[in-house]
Amino acid sequence: MSGSTSPVIGFRQMQIMDVPAVYRVETDAFSSPWTMEAFEQEMLQNEYAYYLLALDGEEIVGYCGAWLILDECHITNVAVLTAYRGHGIGEALMREVMRRTAGKGARVMTLEVRVSNDPALGLYRKLGFKEGGIRRRYYTDNGEDALVMWTELNEDE
Repeated sequence: MSGSTSPVIGFRQMQIMDVPAVYRVETDAFSSPWTMEAFEQEMLQNEYAYYLLALDGEEIVGYCGAWLILDECHITNVAVLTAYRGHGIGEALMREVMRRTAGKGARVMTLEVRVSNDPALGLYRKLGFKEGGIRRRYYTDNGEDALVMWTELNEDE
């Protein structure tokens, strides 16, 4: 991202052709990224998968993955390119996913987050998420615990 101006972000649902660009965001954001094949399977074989992209113009700069099962939306991944962090993109992306999935009938949103991920924890608390429990040694790369968080959704969001 050039300069210090905040980008104008748009949103759209992910399509199979977006997998390479989403994988680029994934590998930039995570120490144990999902594979390209995992994203392809999500798009082609998982009827519950819902992925929303954050765009700066046509460039994919972030994404949020979720599974919509009955009245629950479970967040699987949220990532923003390092160069785009600190501009509210993650928050805008989460708010948009909350709004859109509530419109599809989701009433509860859940997620897991590393107990050491203070920026994400702050964001989720700001969005109204509450702590629901701990998944011990959830992350396979280092055995770190995950904090389970949840929030209620309503269509008016």
